[in-house]
Amino acid sequence: MNQTIAIIGAGPVGLAAAAHALERGLDPVVLEKGPAVGHAVRHWAHVPMFSPWAFNVDAAAERLLTASGWTRPDGDSYPTGGDLVARYLAPLAEIPALRERIRLGAEVLAVSRRGFDKVRTAGRENAPFALRCRSGGEEMTLFADAVIDASGTWFAPNPAGSGGLPAIGEMQNTGRIRYGMPDVLGTDRTRYAGRRVAVLGGGHSAIGTLTALAALPDARTPTPVTWLYRGADVAKAYGGGAADQLSARGELGLRIAQLVESGRLTVETGYRLDRIESDAAGLRLIADDGRTVPVDELIVATGFRPDLGPLRELRVALDPALECPPVLAPLIDPNEHSCGTVRPHGAAELAHPEPGFYIAGMKAYGRAPTFLLATGHEQVRSIVAALAGDHEAARRVELVLPETGVCSATPGGGKAAAAGCCGGPAPAPSTACCAQDHDAKAAGETGCGCSGTTKTPELATA
Repeated sequence: MNQTIAIIGAGPVGLAAAAHALERGLDPVVLEKGPAVGHAVRHWAHVPMFSPWAFNVDAAAERLLTASGWTRPDGDSYPTGGDLVARYLAPLAEIPALRERIRLGAEVLAVSRRGFDKVRTAGRENAPFALRCRSGGEEMTLFADAVIDASGTWFAPNPAGSGGLPAIGEMQNTGRIRYGMPDVLGTDRTRYAGRRVAVLGGGHSAIGTLTALAALPDARTPTPVTWLYRGADVAKAYGGGAADQLSARGELGLRIAQLVESGRLTVETGYRLDRIESDAAGLRLIADDGRTVPVDELIVATGFRPDLGPLRELRVALDPALECPPVLAPLIDPNEHSCGTVRPHGAAELAHPEPGFYIAGMKAYGRAPTFLLATGHEQVRSIVAALAGDHEAARRVELVLPETGVCSATPGGGKAAAAGCCGGPAPAPSTACCAQDHDAKAAGETGCGCSGTTKTPELATA
């Protein structure tokens, strides 16, 4: 049995892993590069989550909290990122058994095996992991029997260029570019109100930012907002609407559709940014087909990618396209299927050729665009069970997720594709997302039956 577990990241998934480790009698140490737990979550503290509290609290973490007198928030209410930190992560981190195992300001620079580079094999599995860390300006090495990387992807946003590279001029104009989801209606209000703003992206971060920009009050003139969408049809970005069992997510799709139809947003479809130029008048965003959009500010919401640099000396197996564990790739690949579904998975699916090493949470999804916090909780429950030698518990599925209401076997196909995919729409009055989903449920199975495989939907958190 592995006794010491190094957990990289003190976000919700990392702290959940530590809670499960404590219950199993293991010895976790949590390494967080930020000054407080939930360091990444604090950067989107203003963002409401799509999933309610019922899906955002890990079971082992809740048992620790309840023993200390904590009261669980209303399961049907929707927290912001700030609520998640203040009402859940911060109290969890203050529990004495966990607090003494969290090291803040400890950045993991690299992970290897003690005395073994990536090439050397004989005796490798018996060598402890060596984590090179930097804390307080000094470097040190920490040793552990197992490692769970739950560091997330927030600090590695994708660039604005359409080919995965930064657009020409992107690095030189970072002063007018923001990534992710700035607090448009709060601390960043004065930066954007009344100015020409473009949002690049097609996911929920882009849509949330667009709706916030459209809501900005300005006595002189409305904020001119341009949506730069790489796909051919923005209808794909609307999601499941009223059919989505996560109502907050469905409502977001309905709102963006209304803004587009009303003309409040200027939409540029098929827009692949190639160059960014600037002068005293602002930025000129130039697509590869020559279209030019003049703006004052650019918000890049094109997703995130895992930082794999610290793992270079480990034997890690990743899908060559998505940079996630290979078994997950066909279930979350947006090129193949856009139902937003993935079956519950744990230690078996997340294992790597390096025994005792796992990637969990958002980072486990690599470059795939969707992730639900409850999925991360299930991942680490299974991983810790496996590390503790309880392989039956590691194989067991303890996760039920809500339906998305999104079903399109042809990404980018819009409403027409949705109407014809997966056997067509579900028969009324079924709440299934498509005909195959209806048949799967009628047979007593759970989740979406798209592409002939029954799966449990996977959703985005923010």
